[in-house]
Amino acid sequence: MVQQKIASKLRARIRWGVAGIFALIVVMAVIDVPVYANRVIDGINTTIALGLPRVPEKPFSLGLDLQGGTHFEYRALVDNIAENERGSAVDGVRDVIERRVNALGVGETNVQTTKVGEEHRVIVELPGVTDVRQATAMIGETPILEFKEQNTEPPRSLTADEKKQMDEFNRSAKKEADQVIKEARSGKDFAALAKEYSDDAENIKNNGGYLGYIGENTAFGPTMFTWLLSAKPGEVAKALIQTPDGYTIAKRGAERTGDKQAKASHILICYLGAKGCVDTTFTKAEAKKKAEELFVQANAENFAELAKANSADTGSRDKGGDLGAFPRGAMVPSFDAAVFDAKVGQIIGPVESEFGYHIIYKQDEIVPKEFELSRILIRTQSERDIVPPASEWKTTGLSGKQLRRAEVVSDPTTGAVQVSLQFDDEGKELFKTITTRNIGKPVGIFLDGEPISIPTVQQAIPDGQAVISGQFGLKEAKLLSTRLNAGALPVPVELIGQQSLGATLGAESVAKSLKAGIVGVILVMLFMVLFYRLPGAIAVVALVVYILVLLGIFKLVGVTLTLAGIAAFILSIGMAVDANVLIFERTKEELQSGKSLAVAVEEGFSRAWPSIRDSNVSTLISSGVLLGLGSSFVQGYATTLVLGVLVSMFSAITVSRMFLRFVIPWFPTYGNILFPGSQSKLRN
Repeated sequence: MVQQKIASKLRARIRWGVAGIFALIVVMAVIDVPVYANRVIDGINTTIALGLPRVPEKPFSLGLDLQGGTHFEYRALVDNIAENERGSAVDGVRDVIERRVNALGVGETNVQTTKVGEEHRVIVELPGVTDVRQATAMIGETPILEFKEQNTEPPRSLTADEKKQMDEFNRSAKKEADQVIKEARSGKDFAALAKEYSDDAENIKNNGGYLGYIGENTAFGPTMFTWLLSAKPGEVAKALIQTPDGYTIAKRGAERTGDKQAKASHILICYLGAKGCVDTTFTKAEAKKKAEELFVQANAENFAELAKANSADTGSRDKGGDLGAFPRGAMVPSFDAAVFDAKVGQIIGPVESEFGYHIIYKQDEIVPKEFELSRILIRTQSERDIVPPASEWKTTGLSGKQLRRAEVVSDPTTGAVQVSLQFDDEGKELFKTITTRNIGKPVGIFLDGEPISIPTVQQAIPDGQAVISGQFGLKEAKLLSTRLNAGALPVPVELIGQQSLGATLGAESVAKSLKAGIVGVILVMLFMVLFYRLPGAIAVVALVVYILVLLGIFKLVGVTLTLAGIAAFILSIGMAVDANVLIFERTKEELQSGKSLAVAVEEGFSRAWPSIRDSNVSTLISSGVLLGLGSSFVQGYATTLVLGVLVSMFSAITVSRMFLRFVIPWFPTYGNILFPGSQSKLRN
């Protein structure tokens, strides 16, 4: 009786395991080919308006040899740089090049440094780049370090012609929006209309205009949320909704209760060395004392005035310290915990964080409503689109050309980490003029157009020596110093090699690779079924699981597929069934020795495992060496092979074993039916 209960429980576990494997197959198939899953979801949403979210149609990442693109190789000219500084200078060039190619909108770029003999080189791979001249110009420029001051000049007004063009554009947009909302209200497929007409981002258009759940504090404005409150699930708005970016045809989905949010204000007292604190003379002890004094003074009536007069948080200071409503986890941990543990109406503090000491006034707690929203956006133009607002920063003429040296130092009084800047004679005069006219104002330090530090000028600096402090630890200070020196030192790069692969060749490579992979998989499956019959069919199911899971991992992790990687994938297919062959042959031997089918299967797995383990571990070791020492293409091959080996072990040991355990009760007596060639008639 006890044995029957144990057997029944074991059988139930096996059934659940098989069900789990089929669920895994479905999930991975949806991830691998989401376009078919979305067709089903769209059909359901159209029929019964459940508002099911669509699956993101993320494509596989293709490397240079599949997608086409350009490969550059540069030599860094570092002869004028001290030997011990050449490595860091070239690393700085690499980082700047990465920012530049990312600005081109190039995905899956590969920028790396290498040393060939005594030469320092930078290798750049740009998949999908068509404008090679632009890429060459951007990569070849020397990193630029600039000092900028705030720009207070107002933007110009529109000309009469510009205003006329804007009005004509908006009239045309209104006409198109009226037509689209009419079609949407008539029952036409909303997702199809979004793909055809919407001016939204491509990922939103391709997702049928679906934006997810929208709360009250949304960028679409109060009109949108007011409509969502009154609309029903699946309803399309009767009238166009004016949003900041144009006319919106809105469709409401499901409703849910959002996460609890706290509404609070705060007063921040920062100190030298605190994160983001640039405009203070307080030490940490002085800042804490000041915060304690304010805490004693603060009440609901005077909190806003105290914040305006004392807070170091420039983002909320002018609003009386008001932070608005925010969910748990939106703030740094110490602040977050203090706010959500406090009662409504309570003032607490001082609360210490990496930014300094906070006095916090918890004003309210809310549980917001959220609604699913899909939209079709017809963009309009505003004056800002034609005449963008003036840049926040303007050049001063002081750049890396005048910077002699940047180095990490420490404040002799507080011990805080700082970065010291030393200019040449021309830079001294410029810096003196700039700091004189910007006392109490920020001066931005930009590397290749990106701000790396924005200190506030405390006093005029006549000797050409400045200090950046209060924003970083030792690691960040060293990195900043390296980047400043890389921008200041003459580190030009010389193009010594370029290879281009056209998109046509890339498409041809993809087609041939896919064809080879499909043929290889079919041949392996036929061999397994013809030679091993039912166990072979089980191995085929395990192989399907292997392929779906591995492709899903490629997409989720973001593995870049190259021709070498696809070759490794095809090779790993053979390795995936190799484990099954070992297990099946070992099971045959156990059957021939007279063991029962159930025992033979378990013994086959346990005795084949050492061989499977050792062969796969040896492959993983060699792949690890390729990952550590190989070039980018070799590393892609090795990455694919490592993932393939790991997933193949799962498919052979877990999936095949589970299915064999499931079918064993179907053949209690004749093991040679399940395993042809064992030639034994067995008793249960």
